[in-house]
Amino acid sequence: MLQRIQSIYLLFASLVLFALFIFPLAHNIFVGGKLVNVSVTGVYEIVNGQDKQIQQFLALTIITVIAALIPFAVIFLYKNRKQQIALCYSAILLLIGYSFWMAQTVKKVVGQIQLEYKNMGIGLFLTSLSIILIIFAVKAIQRDEKLVKSADRLR
Repeated sequence: MLQRIQSIYLLFASLVLFALFIFPLAHNIFVGGKLVNVSVTGVYEIVNGQDKQIQQFLALTIITVIAALIPFAVIFLYKNRKQQIALCYSAILLLIGYSFWMAQTVKKVVGQIQLEYKNMGIGLFLTSLSIILIIFAVKAIQRDEKLVKSADRLR
């Protein structure tokens, strides 16, 4: 059923991952004498209040789109709950690896500069929120599976 709570969790997980294109991973950092923001699409230099892209992260951008589409696609597999659960666990593993890759990318751009809490962007925390939402979806799918099995026993 498409109107179940796990569909809402999976939709929000997908939207949170797409929000990575809006929110920076790190902002207002001085790198090489330039004030920059780091996003999943690249490194942007702040010039007169405008962002000018100085480095592009094509692979990170593509993986972000794929990672955001997986929870959305899982919504439509509602007839096969076991496959839904397996894909949710796969998405969680993908997001853990993706978070590590994202953190290493920011670390590589920043270099020896110590990244302070005030310079960390919301984007660094969005993958964690998405993982939590997918875990909630898995729990809801498992409850549905348990309900269907108990109804089958009664027949």
